[in-house]
Amino acid sequence: MISGIVTAAFVVVFIGIVWWAYSRGNKQRFEDAGRLPFEEDDAQGIPSQRDITPAKQGDKQ
Repeated sequence: MISGIVTAAFVVVFIGIVWWAYSRGNKQRFEDAGRLPFEEDDAQGIPSQRDITPAKQGDKQ
């Protein structure tokens, strides 16, 4: 009985997450997030953490 209730609850949560992810209001937000890896690190003139932190000996660069 309990396992059926838990399964039904997870199905409802899953459907809610899918509905939220594919809703129109989030489309632009997800499009912007999808382009982030292709943006320049210093696009706003702010150096990235990689540029600030000196490399330790043995770290790959």
